[in-house]
Amino acid sequence: MPLARTARTPRPPRTAVSLAALAVAAVLAATACAPQSSGNSSSGKDEKSGTLRVWLFQEVNNKPKQQVVDETVAAFRKAHKGTEVDLEYIPVETRAQRIKAAFNDPKSAPDVIEYGNTDTAGYVKDGGLADVTQDFTGWSESKDTDPTAKQSVTVDGRIYGAPYFVGVRALYYRTDIFKDLGLEVPRTQAELIATAKRIRAAKPDLYGLAVGGAYTYGAMPFIWSHGGELAQGKGGSYSATIDSAAAQKGIEAYTSLFGDDNCPAAKCAGMGGNDTVTAFASGKAAMAIGGDFSHQAIEAGKVKGAYAVVPLPGLKSGDIAPAFAGGNNLGVLKSTTHRTLAVDLMKRLASKKTQSELFDAMGFLPTFSDVREQVAAKEPFVKPFVRTLAAGAKFVPASPAWAGIDSSLVLPTMFQQVISGKKDVAAASEEAAKKMNDAFSSAG
Repeated sequence: MPLARTARTPRPPRTAVSLAALAVAAVLAATACAPQSSGNSSSGKDEKSGTLRVWLFQEVNNKPKQQVVDETVAAFRKAHKGTEVDLEYIPVETRAQRIKAAFNDPKSAPDVIEYGNTDTAGYVKDGGLADVTQDFTGWSESKDTDPTAKQSVTVDGRIYGAPYFVGVRALYYRTDIFKDLGLEVPRTQAELIATAKRIRAAKPDLYGLAVGGAYTYGAMPFIWSHGGELAQGKGGSYSATIDSAAAQKGIEAYTSLFGDDNCPAAKCAGMGGNDTVTAFASGKAAMAIGGDFSHQAIEAGKVKGAYAVVPLPGLKSGDIAPAFAGGNNLGVLKSTTHRTLAVDLMKRLASKKTQSELFDAMGFLPTFSDVREQVAAKEPFVKPFVRTLAAGAKFVPASPAWAGIDSSLVLPTMFQQVISGKKDVAAASEEAAKKMNDAFSSAG
């Protein structure tokens, strides 16, 4: 599932993530000659000319993205005479139906697709994505890929695409309110919770920290920072650990923020990530956990010029809570009849040069560590997100079951049961673990 994204002003946001970069020269030369492809397509063909079909996601404001992509495609066509590219931008909301239908109908399927990074395992199970392990590892630029981004294209040790961009969350806070109340920026999770409640007590018309019972990826840093995990294992052998002692401590910490002393349960239990960012942008919250992709929406809100961003603190002073690394990837379909060409185009679209240009055009964070550092030096707002990624981000279980677990709201239901008082943390997490294990077993 892609993450909500942002564009730098004045460009609007969308859903997913990216890793940014400054212009890096001489990238096309590195990708012009693709290494020997690992494995053949299911079509049994590898034609070196003809038309490649490409599906990318439609952005809210797609023109800047399209301009970058068009330049990359033009260079690809110049390098491969007799080759055309049929490019289509598809809605993110209907991606699942479109892509699964393509897996079942090779004749109408694209050769290259953009897909949400939490969809990887499910698409691999469906047999839709080509194994590009050898192609990726033989690509000179891949050595600089962020490890978590690489994990998002990896299933059971094999690689099924190239990371396209990444998104991560950090702590937005109101500088004017902190100054007015004489508050220090929280350095630990305990200080964060205490500061949120202190703000609410002083300014009861505000949420101290906007939180949401349906905000899974805003809650996970609390669980991860306490040493908890969603699940352990790999492939079809995942086992839920959301009910472990460490995970339960994180659940307790997050759910302690729901109440009249911070974010009233009646209003906040049903809120998702977009709701919490909207509350902050509209001036109804002193703090919020938002992504690099939330920047443009907040800049367009009432708090413009009166906020700052820092990494979400961990348990100890100086620690950064692990954040979920969302984003999008590019992959080659197993059914392609142009495998070598498709792999080359995938690498060009995911290259340092293209990711750098996409950052400039759309604000997508690059997946290359060196490019991200260059971007952070150029754009101050990126720095806390780059620091968060560098501290070690986390990803969801690489299981085809995850999409079902996420869409059936297993974790939000768990949080809401605790928030409402219907169940204690132990009972709610045990029920969530059972649901997760049922899903893992069914997907096996």
